[in-house]
Amino acid sequence: MLGYKGKILFVEDDETLGFVTKENLEMKGFHIKHCKDGVDGYESFKKDNYDLCIFDVMLPKMDGFSLAEKVRSLNQEIPILFLSAKSLKEDRIQGLKLGADDYITKPFSIEELSLKVDIFLRRKFIDKQDDLQFILIGQLKFDHRNLKITMPDKSLRKLTQKEADLFKLFIDHKNNILKRQEILESIWGEDDYFMGRSLDVFISRLRKILKEDNCLRIENIHGVGFKLQED
Repeated sequence: MLGYKGKILFVEDDETLGFVTKENLEMKGFHIKHCKDGVDGYESFKKDNYDLCIFDVMLPKMDGFSLAEKVRSLNQEIPILFLSAKSLKEDRIQGLKLGADDYITKPFSIEELSLKVDIFLRRKFIDKQDDLQFILIGQLKFDHRNLKITMPDKSLRKLTQKEADLFKLFIDHKNNILKRQEILESIWGEDDYFMGRSLDVFISRLRKILKEDNCLRIENIHGVGFKLQED
């Protein structure tokens, strides 16, 4: 077994899939708390500290979407991955709108799931001796590592990992056009229809945050992509 890599709340009611997934992720170094229904999952989340959540959508007592909503009300930044046999794009978009970071359709490979989990937890255990660097842009102070933006009124906005990574990409290319394909391949690792819809959801979420800074805006470049414009 590999060394400890992070603590995951895994909520899945299928006993066989739950056992196999838990066992395989633990062999890769993750500590897994497995719950079999949404209510038990929510109670466990309130009692313990986790680095990431993996929720099945179709759960007894409380479905995965409702569970994610409750978790988000307590913690805005913890990564949430959905597992589901549902392949409808509308279901995937609903999950993303609730603040999920990714959506994996069953059947899936353990390697695919493990890779996605690794990506979201990669920054969790960076050496704490490193000095934290803020990015100042417009009237905002952006803390990429800790997934936070300090707003003009000094209040804090928490981001998901995907939101933070996307905003960082825009900042790195400020006042320049980013093609949709470049964004998708950089943040999602591939360019397809569903990922494109996911991108639109995350762009919308970032725009809501940037509304409070009249110096910044994300512009649509029709048929090409987007541009973060700083006046």
